[in-house]
Amino acid sequence: MERAIVGFHRDEMGDWVAELDCHHDQHVRNKPPFIVRPWVESAAGRNEHLASKLQCVRCDRLELPEHLAPYKKTPEFTEETIPKGLLSQHATKKGVWGRISVTAGKLNYCVEIPERRTIEIDKGQHSNIVPEMIHFVEPVGKVRFSIEFYSNQDSAE
Repeated sequence: MERAIVGFHRDEMGDWVAELDCHHDQHVRNKPPFIVRPWVESAAGRNEHLASKLQCVRCDRLELPEHLAPYKKTPEFTEETIPKGLLSQHATKKGVWGRISVTAGKLNYCVEIPERRTIEIDKGQHSNIVPEMIHFVEPVGKVRFSIEFYSNQDSAE
């Protein structure tokens, strides 16, 4: 999934790291002939690449960034109380992650990354919801689940 660069910092080895709008980081080294990014060596070059897109494989793997904090949790839903909005295609806002946790039964979590993929979440398991990724849920018989939302403390609602 493509993500916008929102900032840069250096890692402990002095290599440049792009900060993405999904809250993941990605190295943007200039190591010719394999990786050619001379723009990363200057402040002007980095500034010109703010808002540029990079492929975020960690979003593709549904990996929740470690430094995010939970800020809201839904009540527990059942197959009978699932809000209609969760049953149809929708997405979270930019920068907002979610975690679906199933406490009883099974739930299908369907995502578009870029093609449809269905993840079956069993009792005691969870799956992450990536910001702005189209998704929906389908109960598999009787089910109980809740969703917890994560973001940076500064951007949490």
